[in-house]
Amino acid sequence: MTEKYKIYLSEDTKTRLATDAELFEFTRDNGTVNLNGFLKELIVNYFDQYRNDNEELLGNVLGELTSVKELKPKAASVLAEKIIRTYINNKESQSGKSAVITLTVSGQSYEIIKIIENNLLKDNSLSGYIKDMFLSYLSIPRSKREEIIFKDTYESINKAISENRLLSFTSRGHDHKVIVEPYMIATSKEEQFSYLLCHDQRQRKNRSFRISRLSNVFITSHTFTRDEKTENELTRKGLRSPHSMSPDIHAIVRMTEQGRQMYQMIVKNRPYVTYIDGNEYHFDWPEMQLEDYFRRFGKDAVVISPKSLKTKLRNYYSRALDAYGE
Repeated sequence: MTEKYKIYLSEDTKTRLATDAELFEFTRDNGTVNLNGFLKELIVNYFDQYRNDNEELLGNVLGELTSVKELKPKAASVLAEKIIRTYINNKESQSGKSAVITLTVSGQSYEIIKIIENNLLKDNSLSGYIKDMFLSYLSIPRSKREEIIFKDTYESINKAISENRLLSFTSRGHDHKVIVEPYMIATSKEEQFSYLLCHDQRQRKNRSFRISRLSNVFITSHTFTRDEKTENELTRKGLRSPHSMSPDIHAIVRMTEQGRQMYQMIVKNRPYVTYIDGNEYHFDWPEMQLEDYFRRFGKDAVVISPKSLKTKLRNYYSRALDAYGE
C-alpha cells in the first residue's frame, strides 16, 4: 500500500532535513538527493523513541501541573500538551518562510503513519505530528541522528562487538565483501560521523569504515580473540582521527597571521597541533589528512617538512596554476 501526504513546515526545517539526507548519502540513481527515502527511514527508526520520549515528557509536565490544587486533572492534561507543543514549535525557524513536503509512504512507514492517524493525533493534525517529530529529530546531535537513521547497522555492530564475533559487510563504492574483527565505534568530533574501527584479518591491518556507508551487515558465527595491542592502537585513533588508519608523520608547517586565524576557524578534520614554536606549527598526524586540510590555506601555511608532504602540496598548487593559465 502506498499513500501520499502533505507535510507543512518551515523552509529552514526542510533544508536541514535535506542536508542530513545528502550527508547520509540518500541518493537516487541520477545522483540527486532522495529526501523521501530518507524521511521514510527517519519515521520508521525514530517513531518509537519519539513517542516514548514525548510520553515521558508529558508525564513529567503533567505531574508538576497536577500538584497545583487549583487545576483539575483534565485541565492539567490539556495544559501540559499545549506547553509541550509550544516548546517543540519554538525550535522551528521564525523566518516566516514556509515549505511543503510531499511524503510518499509504503511498507513500514505506511503502517506507522496509520498508527499515528488512528491513535495519536488528538487535537493535532497528521502534518503537525510529523513536523513535530522532524523537529525533535533535528534537535539531536548529528552523530546521534546518524545512529537513528542507521539503527539496524548500529545494533548489528554493537552486538558483534559485545560477543567478539566476526562482522561481514560491503562498503559503498566497493562491491567486494569485507570480513573484520570489530573493536569499537568512534565519532569524529569535527565531522560528527561515526566509524567502525576494526581489524581486517585478510589484509592483516587495522581499518576504519564510516557506518552510514555500510550495507549487507551480517554477524557471522565465528568468534575472535581481542588483541590488546590492536585495541590500544584503535582506541588512540578513535580519540584523534577515527576516519583514517594511516600512520602518523611529524610535520612542520609555517603559518602567517592569516594562516593562524584560518587554523582556528577551519575545524573540519583539523589536525591537533603537537606544539608551536613561533610561527611554526608541529603536527603528528596522518600525511593524507594533513595534505587535505592545508590545501585550503594557500600561501598562509607552507610545509617545511617532511619533503613528501611539501612536494604533494607544491604539485597541487602547480597544477592549479597551470589550469588557470589555460
